[in-house]
Amino acid sequence: MKRKYLAFDIEIAQRLPEGERDWKTIRPLGITCAATLTGDADEPSLWYSLTGDDHPADRMSQQDAVNLVRYLVKMANDRYTILTWNGLGFDFDILAEESGMEEECKQLAIAHVDMMFHVFCTLGYPIALDRAAKGMGLAGKPKGMSGALAPRLWAEGKRQKVLDYVAQDVRTTLELAQICEKRRHLHWITRRGSTGRMALPSGWVTVHEALKLPQPDTSWMSNPWPRSKFSAWLD
Repeated sequence: MKRKYLAFDIEIAQRLPEGERDWKTIRPLGITCAATLTGDADEPSLWYSLTGDDHPADRMSQQDAVNLVRYLVKMANDRYTILTWNGLGFDFDILAEESGMEEECKQLAIAHVDMMFHVFCTLGYPIALDRAAKGMGLAGKPKGMSGALAPRLWAEGKRQKVLDYVAQDVRTTLELAQICEKRRHLHWITRRGSTGRMALPSGWVTVHEALKLPQPDTSWMSNPWPRSKFSAWLD
């Protein structure tokens, strides 16, 4: 039976210091905004807290993070499959901390489809969403925008630009899942500019299923990442 997908993405508040690549060293990160999009909706739903004069607040409050978790739980119970790109190792981990609903977020994370984690478990290395989108002929991310840039823009007051960015990310996530399942493969643009290919004979799998996939050959890599890099917080 064809899945009913709900794409989900968050943007963080904390900026990584220059040269720092491990966001876990500067937790808590805070959430500025999030977006969700179902396959039967015309536009994404945007999630953020409001100031007293109804402008987007600096960070999402714990109560609003709780409301987001409760919404995702409800939709999962209504048989929507939550869909992300790196949601296991990033979005759900952070949402668990910000909401305080760790067990609910763990259950959501293990049952959802994280396309990037599926790719990682199959190939042994991750792929960027934008490279995957471009490889499948999709528009991808807005030019000049990235998740690393979003916290700075939000802090500078350019909040609509960040909201537009997170909305585009969930559109891309949903479109990518659908087109890959239709064509039964993923194409992406490699760093060398060539095209990579991964077969998807049975479509995307959940995190629970991806963890059971055979370990790929990473003997050619000098320092391959273990799956626990993304999943350790579930333990």
